[in-house]
Order: sequence, then structure tokens, then C-alpha cells
Amino acid sequence: MRHLLAFVLQIPPIDPSGPLRTTFLLRLTGDVMNSVPGYPPDIYDLQKLLDFLDDLDQAWVTVLKSQVWDPSSGAGVDLVVPVEMIEPGKPIRSTPVSQTERTRLRSLLVSGTEGLEEWLSRLGTPGEDYQLVLARAGLMQGFDDLFTVTLAEMGSLSEQLIDPAGMKGTC
Repeated sequence: MRHLLAFVLQIPPIDPSGPLRTTFLLRLTGDVMNSVPGYPPDIYDLQKLLDFLDDLDQAWVTVLKSQVWDPSSGAGVDLVVPVEMIEPGKPIRSTPVSQTERTRLRSLLVSGTEGLEEWLSRLGTPGEDYQLVLARAGLMQGFDDLFTVTLAEMGSLSEQLIDPAGMKGTC
């Protein structure tokens, strides 16, 4: 999966390629979040899963900010195009992630995280809470922090997502 994620992140954030990067990353995110619960949870593999999900979180922040991926630092960086590379009459454009794509992403992350929580409940021994197992393994905070950076970038951690009062008279 890491190789596929790295490949998707090498797609430049400028048109016409930027929307393709978003589409592929949405697909990869959905496949990962829906597929992981199909496997039996194993305490010894959870750190690898957390590491990959953290990479996915960082990848989404990069895409949401229309940045390029720097594989050496594992983070997004602003795209800098030298002036001499810009052709007159051919502006460089970068289409931002659409509201529909943001809504789909938020839905994938929220439902996927809920699915992972349900999946993790099968981790412990009978009568033992999975959260205790995660805490003993030092993994609880990692699961608590899943996709917090992406959700914060989209603004869904600090504000109400939909204000019904503000929607009156819009339809």
C-alpha cells in the first residue's frame, strides 16, 4: 500500500493532473478503510497500520493544500515554479479539492474510523476492553488521533459542519 500511496502522491497538484490525484487518493482511502476490518485484528500489526494511516493523514493534508509531496521529509511542500519555466499565455492552475470531494472524504474518514473501532473491539480477550489492550501496547493515543490533522485542515474539528439556520431560504 505504501508504494501505491507514494505513487499517487507523485502526481503533481497542477491541472490537468491534480483532480486525478484527488480521485485516486479518495479511492485508496475508501479501499483501505473498508478492507482493514475484513482481517482479524492482530496486536503485533497495529503499529504498522497506525503508521500507514498517519501517512495517509499527511497525504490528505498535502492534497488539501495543493502541495507537492516531498518523499524525503514525508510531508507536503509548496510548489515553486521558476519564472523562466512559466510560458507566457499559459497560466499554471491548480484546481482545489471540491466541496463534494471534501464531503466524501469526511464521510470516508468518519465511517472508516467507526468501522476500525468496531473491528478493534474484537482485539481483546473475552471480557477485556480493547482500549485496555491498546493502552498496554502504547497504541491508544495513535488510534485516538486518527485523521485529526486532515479533519482539522477541513475545519471539522473546531466548528459545526452544517448550520441549518444558515440554510433557510437557500432552496
